Amino acid sequence: MTQNLTLTDEELRLISDLVRAKCGINLTAQKRNLVIARLQQELRAGGFGSFREYYEYVLQDPTGRALLRLVDRISTNHTFFFREKEHLDFFKNTVLPQICKAVTEKGYRDIRIWSAGCSSGEEPYSLAMVLSDYFGDDLRNFDVGILATDISVTALEKAKAGIYSKEEIVRVPPLYRQRYFVPLNNGRWAVREELKQLVLFRRLNLTRSDYPFKGRFHAIFCRNVMIYFDPLTQRALLQRFHKYTEPGGYLFVGHAEAIDRSLGLWRFVNPSVYQKVCGVGK
Repeated sequence: MTQNLTLTDEELRLISDLVRAKCGINLTAQKRNLVIARLQQELRAGGFGSFREYYEYVLQDPTGRALLRLVDRISTNHTFFFREKEHLDFFKNTVLPQICKAVTEKGYRDIRIWSAGCSSGEEPYSLAMVLSDYFGDDLRNFDVGILATDISVTALEKAKAGIYSKEEIVRVPPLYRQRYFVPLNNGRWAVREELKQLVLFRRLNLTRSDYPFKGRFHAIFCRNVMIYFDPLTQRALLQRFHKYTEPGGYLFVGHAEAIDRSLGLWRFVNPSVYQKVCGVGK
């Protein structure tokens, strides 16, 4: 029975090295129980006799699907609507007025937000609700777009569907729930199409050396993601975020995260909120 298989130090090292190389997640020795718990179902389904046997299968799979499933299993997708509400309040009351002023002065109406590590969609849909509520009827006069990316195919499929249980939407303010969700006959709730149109979901590995973006973003939300990366990966990611942020744009990270300000790329403006420093970096 695979459920009783042990994970040796060597097997943990091999799996950790593979995961770090492919998606940047740093699986330390303290994550042994997490690796076992997350991969047991894959071992049972495939009838593998050891973690080493499973590891070799992933390496040799020519389709790449086994690697995608491994990443899906390992990546953490815990999230909920209106998580760290202080961020959303600051975004609505401070950041959005600044963005609107800046784009209006430049004579264009494009507003771009990036939810990096969007998981199953709760964060970008929360941002979409805040944006829609802030602009109201004036939303049609702006070209507002939220890019939502994640490395997990499974999480993105749920995000694109936009269907959540009543337990999952419990943190959505009642007015927003009424305005932006449609109740289904099975007790679940669906995000309204007009809100979904504000969000574009795409799969993206944040550890790649460059991103396929033509423009830059006014605000990037990358919350509770970098905590899973090693310091070197975090620094490289902060440099790429700087490159793809508009001058004066903002970066939101998780409350349990702190960025390396010795890079000189970001200045602290609020708890776990940073603003791009211009004139530095590439």
